[in-house]
Amino acid sequence: MAASCALPLASLARQPSKRMVPWRSQRESPPQSTFSLSSRTKSSIPSPSNHETDSPSDIYDRAHANATSFDIHYNLPSSTSWKPRQMAFTQSNFLKPYPRSPPNLIRPSPNYHPNFFPSYAHNGRLGPPSLPHDTILIHDAESISNMRNAARLARKLLDVACSSSVSAVGTTTEQIDDLVRDAALANNAYPSPLNYMGFPKSVCSSINEVVCHGIPDTRPLELGDVVSFDVSCFIGGVHGDNCATVIVGDYDDNNENVIQNMEDDSSSSPYLDKDWRCIRYKTQFGSDAEEERFVTARRLVQAAIESRDEGVKACKPGGCLSDVGAAIHAVADAYGYDTVRHYRGHGISSDFHCAPFVKHFRNEEKMQLLPGMIFTIEPMITEGTAECHEWDDDWTVLTKDGGRAAQFEHTVLITETGVEVLTVP
Repeated sequence: MAASCALPLASLARQPSKRMVPWRSQRESPPQSTFSLSSRTKSSIPSPSNHETDSPSDIYDRAHANATSFDIHYNLPSSTSWKPRQMAFTQSNFLKPYPRSPPNLIRPSPNYHPNFFPSYAHNGRLGPPSLPHDTILIHDAESISNMRNAARLARKLLDVACSSSVSAVGTTTEQIDDLVRDAALANNAYPSPLNYMGFPKSVCSSINEVVCHGIPDTRPLELGDVVSFDVSCFIGGVHGDNCATVIVGDYDDNNENVIQNMEDDSSSSPYLDKDWRCIRYKTQFGSDAEEERFVTARRLVQAAIESRDEGVKACKPGGCLSDVGAAIHAVADAYGYDTVRHYRGHGISSDFHCAPFVKHFRNEEKMQLLPGMIFTIEPMITEGTAECHEWDDDWTVLTKDGGRAAQFEHTVLITETGVEVLTVP
């Protein structure tokens, strides 16, 4: 990748020294149909003319209105009524590890140029970072172009995993992992999670109370499962990274369910009758309990996507990184949920994870946002407490109280006039 100012990768913006959480204690992402790669105007969000960001109270009021609209639409009682029932249901059906096949590593061969592989692909060990930890990469035009390509391919691969015909009842997450891996290879890309610090699969699949870093295995997906797929790829020397959550089996059998304009219009939020893929929700249920399980899952997913989008809208040149966390936390509060503190968004380029690290909660991270910065925004919203613990596989992270979790992630670019979402169809 060419460099401006004759510096490695691109020019650098050196930031004041600040505390960085060691990677092993804050792993945010693995380790987190055919689509056009043409540009899309709706991916660019300009800053307001007065260069002011909505206050957290404004964001809270907007999210609270959306949550209230949802509750009225579905005649949903107070969360003090349904939330204990849903967490009790999860607690009585805790997710358990299932067998999984050995890692299917991609070996060097004449079919792959050496630059096809990230540094860790063959031994699981991260090489030295390309930049000091207190340095933020400012991407030049060529680097931005490479990042756009990687991010859009990552979105294409995410859409494979999230297709209603793929993330379906009876399908195993290991089967989905294989599909995404094959799709990455078909597009001359390496699936970034594979062997990253030893992660054994190509996708992170996090079900119900799993917050992040779930390892695909042979457990069949069940009706009503809330599943987050974190999908990333390495192509052109850089990584693309994104995540989305689906509810297994939540579609209307009488609807054709053709996915055409995923997240095409922000005015469709809140998603009352269809999900973010423009698939109409199911309307027939086997019992009142099943209906409540689905409806409350939709509410959680809506809060997660809204928190991500408010975090994106909080970005602007000259803005502050802490505005992102304040916006996300305001949405979580408005819905009566919590936002995970321990895992964060991150800068991304030839390094899968680098500074800046993005907190998805209220904080005092006083770092100015500059044009050319690229990082992920990936809040994890929990039904109950955000406190979590890790399985002894050293990856799978779950809520302590059994509350379900949902996550959405975009990779974004700070521009001269606002923010551009790179992970678009």
